[in-house]
Amino acid sequence: MEISSVICLCDRSLCCCSLHSLPSPPPVAADHHRPKLPSKASLLLQAYVQKHLSSLSLSLTHTHTLHRQKTSLFLCFLHCFLLQWRSLPWYQVHPLYSLPPAAGSAVRFLWLRPDRHLVNLQWLRAHDVRRPLSLSTRVHAGGGSIREGDEGGDVVEAVTVGEDSAAFELGKQSVVSWVLFTGILGAVLLALNVVWIDPSTGFGSSFINAVSGTSESPEVTILLLTFIFAAVHSGMASLRDAGEKLIGERAYRVLFAGISLPLAVSTIVYFINHRYDGTQLWQVQDVPGVHQLVWASSFISFFLLYPSTFNLLEVAAVDKPKMHLWETGMARITRHPQMVGQVIWCLAHTLWIGNSVAVAASAGLIAHHLFGVWNGDRRLAIRYGEAFNTLKERTSIVPFAAIVDGRQKLPKDYYKEFIRLPYLTITALTLGAYFAHPLMQASSFNLHW
Repeated sequence: MEISSVICLCDRSLCCCSLHSLPSPPPVAADHHRPKLPSKASLLLQAYVQKHLSSLSLSLTHTHTLHRQKTSLFLCFLHCFLLQWRSLPWYQVHPLYSLPPAAGSAVRFLWLRPDRHLVNLQWLRAHDVRRPLSLSTRVHAGGGSIREGDEGGDVVEAVTVGEDSAAFELGKQSVVSWVLFTGILGAVLLALNVVWIDPSTGFGSSFINAVSGTSESPEVTILLLTFIFAAVHSGMASLRDAGEKLIGERAYRVLFAGISLPLAVSTIVYFINHRYDGTQLWQVQDVPGVHQLVWASSFISFFLLYPSTFNLLEVAAVDKPKMHLWETGMARITRHPQMVGQVIWCLAHTLWIGNSVAVAASAGLIAHHLFGVWNGDRRLAIRYGEAFNTLKERTSIVPFAAIVDGRQKLPKDYYKEFIRLPYLTITALTLGAYFAHPLMQASSFNLHW
């Protein structure tokens, strides 16, 4: 039921808002970027808004003679206003046909459609109604992703519908959350060692013996281990929506990790222990430049392989786990960076090892990730709907394909999307993993899997 209507005159811009009372939507995560609300502007609409409201409809008209900066300031105010009222996470902005623009004026729409799964909001500006406005978007505080054309011309837009990957603000971090994360990580590693890794108490050795007992071929064994892990990992991912409704997001994440992690460790340890078994197909380790090529390829692959570093608190279920729709950073290059990273890692290590076991392991891992591409897109389409379809149109699976096609426009300050703590963390972990290779190999050999 409509409870109030507000008409605000900002210079020569006319803003008409209708507020509706709706059931409270599910909570959403805080926006990564939250600008300060101008004090004068906050008084403009504050008297008309109650915190229990959950829907806002808005249209904006302005004349061609209106200075662009004034319009931008108004849009900035609107942006800040929406961010201030955190109890208003759903917005639908549409043209108000009862107030047609005056002669010689252009209609400028803000178009926001409700999507309960979108964490943030970004805003879209358009100059005329000829451009179809069916885009699900979310407010983005930076504003750097919006580019405006000449007055009266078409808008050149680069509005992101996905999330800003690797965004990290130290001031918004909770010491309690990270202490809890550290405690949970330690408890998980301890439980993994007792229940699975330790030969005297764990089931890992029995599992490996059961799988390897089906064939004397290490190639078959590594393929079976990969298939078991892939079936469990992708299967539980496909059942995520149903599982979360049944037992909750955090409980399902714990169940998912509790089953997937031991299987992943078993597959990795078996590969390390048997990587030089099988038939040698080629030997290029002594060829100049091959070691450097493999090292560089592996280093790059880690930047693609581990998007989980963007939401570590969700991985440990400290924060409520969510299905993310990343669009910045590596996602501009490829929509499935984990698959691309796995392919690069597999090709590099297969080149270095050069035997049938490495080929079998790489074939299994690549097949699993190719299935993950299809399954991941399917799940994102179900969860995000039109927003994912929009993202899909402007991104690509094959690296750089969307950029070459002109469907993806990189911002001028694109490099800033990588100068962030999560990417620095990946750099440190990648270097650490390289220098820890002897320790990893020794630990694997001690298990005799």
